[in-house]
Amino acid sequence: MDRIAFLLDFMKANPHDLFSRHALAMELIKNGEDAKARGILEEILLIDPTYVGSYYHLGKLIERLGVFPDAIKIYQQGMAEAEKQKDHHALRELKAAFNQLQDELEY
Repeated sequence: MDRIAFLLDFMKANPHDLFSRHALAMELIKNGEDAKARGILEEILLIDPTYVGSYYHLGKLIERLGVFPDAIKIYQQGMAEAEKQKDHHALRELKAAFNQLQDELEY
């Protein structure tokens, strides 16, 4: 069974498990299914805005799609949440992605 099928089966049995949803989104990104992955990541953050790990990946995905204002907004939301949680690792990653995008947009 491939990873996507495994994760879908697991999610059926554990519909409230956000980690498996996040893992599914990462597999879909690997397969180039960005629209599906975006929907899942956005759904995760609607269900639980404190799920900090999804902000970075959603921001990067939206950035790849060329929707830079939306990516900036996602990074800002993620940075605010990471600060609330005192998640310094996530905050560093989100700030780096945010600053890199800002720098690229200035050129």
